[in-house]
Amino acid sequence: MSADLSKPAAAGGGAAVAEKQAVTTAAGGEVTSAEPRVPTVRKQRSVLVYFAYTWLVLIIVLAAIASLLPLAKYSIPVDAPRIGPFGGDFDTVLGTDNQGRSILSRIVFGARVSLLVGAVASLAGALVGTALGMIAGYFLGRIDALIRLLTDALLAFPPLLLLLALSSILTPSVKTLIIGLALLVVPTFTRLARANTISWSSRDFIMAARNMGARRRRILLREILPNLLPGLGAYLPIVMAAMIVAEGSLSFLGMGIPPPTPSWGGMIADGKDAVADHPHMVMVPAVFIFLTVFALNQAGDHLRHRFDRTLHD
Repeated sequence: MSADLSKPAAAGGGAAVAEKQAVTTAAGGEVTSAEPRVPTVRKQRSVLVYFAYTWLVLIIVLAAIASLLPLAKYSIPVDAPRIGPFGGDFDTVLGTDNQGRSILSRIVFGARVSLLVGAVASLAGALVGTALGMIAGYFLGRIDALIRLLTDALLAFPPLLLLLALSSILTPSVKTLIIGLALLVVPTFTRLARANTISWSSRDFIMAARNMGARRRRILLREILPNLLPGLGAYLPIVMAAMIVAEGSLSFLGMGIPPPTPSWGGMIADGKDAVADHPHMVMVPAVFIFLTVFALNQAGDHLRHRFDRTLHD
């Protein structure tokens, strides 16, 4: 009886095995697998992304080794004033300014100031803003209300007026610019860090850490902060681009780095009176500002799409 019952089962099992072993025969008679093959999707990076990283590496390296390059001193005239580009030797390949100083030399040394101010101000503002945002997002309550009040007050104050007020009260210098620009960065990172901290605080692994008796500082530094860094770090190049533009605006208004130290915004301010007859004095530093800001924005977008987990979640 059991043997008879096992025959249909065996027959059914054989049919199932035969079904699984069904294959499709190609034109040449070769046996190929019936399982579909999904081609690997390769993401093509934009040419603009490669250009952005190449330009940033180039400008950072030039600024770092500016003292080692065979460039004329940025404060000493090398030729007649207001010579156009490509009209003389290597030092005057980009022309000269109102006092006959090499624009090439002032561009390279001015990159130090613009990049230093943009990078340090962005990093300082990001550190302070991230710390405040994490405290507000984790503890909530009155602490959150106080930090949000300070953030809203800074955001409500016109940025340019704040920078002009600081520059008029304090002596214009690199330190003054960094302090003023860092104050503008703090509210942005505070809001970003607060929103992400609130989101991560409700995750299961954070609740598990609390139930296991982990201290608040350990949860903030070991559990939440590593998850915030990719998104905040990807946003940092975009903020640096805005800081470079802000530094150029202040220097253009005469509230930036005092002469003879060069900066890209200061070079534009020096050449604005002769822009009709000698446009290179304004166009050369303006092009460098544009390319650097454009490259930072492209790098920031690329890093954000790659590392920001909120976009993937």
